[in-house]
Amino acid sequence: MRIKEKHSVQLWIAVQLTAAGILLLFFGFWTAPLGEILNSVLVAFGETSTFAGALVGVDYKYKSNK
Repeated sequence: MRIKEKHSVQLWIAVQLTAAGILLLFFGFWTAPLGEILNSVLVAFGETSTFAGALVGVDYKYKSNK
């Protein structure tokens, strides 16, 4: 895999993780629980996804500056 393709995949994953995390945070705070998944689980997973996406994005930024 070429480096440019690898960076594109890494950037796509970072954006998707961050978007999913923000969406889950939104739903965790503003929706009533309809089943067994509690709001705290959605919020915790949303925070984890957002943080992971940010870390991957920062890594992408530093690798692309070289």
